[in-house]
Amino acid sequence: MSLTRNFFNCRRSLINIYSSSFSTSAVKSQNVQQATGTKRICIVGAGPAGFYAAQYLLKQLTDCAVDIVEKLPVPFGLVRFGVAPDHPEVKNVINTFTKTAENPRLRFFGNVTLGTDVTLQELRERYHAVLLTYGADQDRELELDNEGQSHVISARNFVAWYNGLPGAEQLQPDLSGRDVTIVGQGNVAVDVARMLLSPIDSLKLTDTTEYALQALADSKVERVHLVGRRGPLQAAFTIKELREMLKLPNVETCWRPQDFTGIEAQLDKLQRPRKRLTELMLKSLGEQSSRKAGTINKQFLPIFLRAPKSIAERKMEFSITELRDNSAVATEATEHLPADLILRSIGYKSSCADAGIHFDAHRGHVCHQQGRVLKQDKSQSEPGLYVAGWLGSGPTGVILTTMNGAFTVAKTICDDMAANAFDATSIKPGLVMDNNKRIVTWQGWQRIDKYETEAGKSKLKPREKVVSIPEMLRIAGV
Repeated sequence: MSLTRNFFNCRRSLINIYSSSFSTSAVKSQNVQQATGTKRICIVGAGPAGFYAAQYLLKQLTDCAVDIVEKLPVPFGLVRFGVAPDHPEVKNVINTFTKTAENPRLRFFGNVTLGTDVTLQELRERYHAVLLTYGADQDRELELDNEGQSHVISARNFVAWYNGLPGAEQLQPDLSGRDVTIVGQGNVAVDVARMLLSPIDSLKLTDTTEYALQALADSKVERVHLVGRRGPLQAAFTIKELREMLKLPNVETCWRPQDFTGIEAQLDKLQRPRKRLTELMLKSLGEQSSRKAGTINKQFLPIFLRAPKSIAERKMEFSITELRDNSAVATEATEHLPADLILRSIGYKSSCADAGIHFDAHRGHVCHQQGRVLKQDKSQSEPGLYVAGWLGSGPTGVILTTMNGAFTVAKTICDDMAANAFDATSIKPGLVMDNNKRIVTWQGWQRIDKYETEAGKSKLKPREKVVSIPEMLRIAGV
């Protein structure tokens, strides 16, 4: 009996030693109260995939403790820095994430970068399972000459600019010209078009950054071309985004009738979502001939069957394409479009944050099978190492898609633990940071959140985002 008591006392002493190793009192205050046999899980990335996975794990594993590590001082990833400011209803999911973060078995470690502040190997040694969910932070390129010119920027960077991602305030897009050409026809591309053409007074009531509001107020942009390789039946934007564009005040949507040749005859073959979207495009096309000329000074111009070919000063050349087996094939014919500013919006990709990750650089995502990260030789999965979200799937779907994917991988973690696929019984200390590292806890984020919402009140905005990391750290009190 005394031997058993001594064993448990020894375990408790070890845990206390590990817990006391954290660098600041703020971190000490968020220590999870350990129970014998607690399963420790680390999630790298505080975006939607990370929070949804944490929600599932905390609900299904009553004896687990979850730590979320995030390279920025603030949480929520794409919801904070990717969702359009005029879509506040999408950001309501933050309420769900906040409820998850306030679970006493969860800790938030902001301002901690995988591969710099802590290695993957260190995390794997300190946790029973590690889930990578740090998203996609790079964009795919057109691979054309002159793509590096100042008037060619990525839509990802433009979105980060108006959403206040730290560092993006340096972008300074040139909005002094009449024409913007966006290459790509996904929802991100439509979001950017809407931000460029929306009345500035409506944007002033959103959490768009002040420097972006000033630039958009001074903007001379009147026409936005939205160019895609394939036809209307393959358009990647959704009906919600198109409806919003069609309802924008003082903006005329101008379709090219030749792009819709034979489209109406195919309506009955389409699945319902695609059919409804196509019907809306055809309806808008049918109405444009009855509009009075000269009454509207801004235009939204979706253009189909065009593939980027070359970039020149204030214009862009496109190959006219044909559809063959649902793929766009370039013909010899070309067309030039005016382009004072070019925005590239042809997809995101992830980066490899740590050399220990089996990463496919060409495809831009982690190599895995059903969320289990594969070893370098692909022979089998790494025990206790997982991936979810865009880091595993590539940039596809909406937040609901990310939620379902994160739940699925979180269930896999639970199933693997139940099947003893890896050791989940040994003592694991969790994250121990260097004494000089400035870590933002959930309480620190709450201070930043309060500061931002207070700053927004005088401007009738939901918040005024802090865009400087040193300022974030100061407000967080670290």
